[in-house]
Amino acid sequence: MRAVLRLRSAAANAASMKRIVLPLFLLAGCSEAVGQASPPTRPQVQSMTTTDNIFPGRIAPELAARFSRLALDCVQKEFPNKISRTTDTAEEIGRPRELFPAFYGCFDWHSAVHGHWLLVRMLRVGGLDNAMRDEAVAKLDANLTPETIAGELANFRRPARGSWERPYGWAWLLQLTAELREWEAQGTPESNQAAARWRAALEPLESDIVAATKDWLPKLAYPIRLGTHNQSAFAFTLMHDWAGVAGDADFAAMIEDRARDFHAGDVDCPIAYEPSGEDFLSPCLMVADLMRRVMDEAAFAEWLSDYLPGIPVDGSAGWLDPAIVLDASDGKLVHLDGVNSSRAWNLYNIARALPDGDPRRASLVAAAAIHRDAGVAAVSDEHYSGSHWLASFATYLMTDRGWEE
Repeated sequence: MRAVLRLRSAAANAASMKRIVLPLFLLAGCSEAVGQASPPTRPQVQSMTTTDNIFPGRIAPELAARFSRLALDCVQKEFPNKISRTTDTAEEIGRPRELFPAFYGCFDWHSAVHGHWLLVRMLRVGGLDNAMRDEAVAKLDANLTPETIAGELANFRRPARGSWERPYGWAWLLQLTAELREWEAQGTPESNQAAARWRAALEPLESDIVAATKDWLPKLAYPIRLGTHNQSAFAFTLMHDWAGVAGDADFAAMIEDRARDFHAGDVDCPIAYEPSGEDFLSPCLMVADLMRRVMDEAAFAEWLSDYLPGIPVDGSAGWLDPAIVLDASDGKLVHLDGVNSSRAWNLYNIARALPDGDPRRASLVAAAAIHRDAGVAAVSDEHYSGSHWLASFATYLMTDRGWEE
């Protein structure tokens, strides 16, 4: 069966080759970027015998500019737009900019939120030129104000709010404020002022979402094991990271308790059944990326042996093939370009969470590399179905956001 799947993967990759352009990478510890080349029918990675100096960390200026341009072009682009919220009255139905004064762009609310996060992230760590930095600051200043966030908060405080944007959009909002909190604490005086300004504007919405999450978590009886927005493991990773930055020990403990209750006894995760046809998150790998946050190194290594017992120990990459997309203009099918990026950061993080010398690390890193290449190569402006969000996933991957602690 795996041989058949690989043949299908190669055929599909060859059919879609016209939309793939390999990017320039600048990985931590590497002094040269890999030049553009004609991609093979399947990404090729040599077996790895060491995991030194091969993780993302510094992003090439070309990638920083390409990803930032996609966010800059969508955070104030009101249409097309997908408004998916429950309303009690006809008067509550309006145009996106009226409903969501800050996060009306990028097709939907959560994509607008992580589009803003991308810009903040690149301002903080990316190699943007002055013109692009100025454009990013201007758009963030226009969108993140006390007035616009008051409008966002009014939307969240509607009686019909329900589970709107829970947990995916909530988690990304906390990721945005976590980025601002860290930048405010660590940046230059000029950047500190900008970060403080935007964080202060967002604080009422941040507080509302934290309170709503604390109310929701004790009621969540089971994990949500999907590969799309409602997945609980992905949201928990971003929320736990926010709690560490914000110093909210109670919130962190709630996330850790839920993670252990849901996943400490998980065994034999069926990763061979992944991906599903519309996944942009791996149900198996995201849980492992969550659990390495709440377990010590030895306990995590032991847990992983039962959870994913089939990880090779020979440094090979072919045990987990990248997902393929046969129609990048289809908003659901293009999700699979995102699963390659999210799988890559999961695999890198799982590898680093294992003890030095663990024989599984090399195969985890080798699989991460081919997923990284596939995920980043798919980020383009060809179809808005992908361009409004894929750069955020690639930025999270290539700036190593998930490993910062």
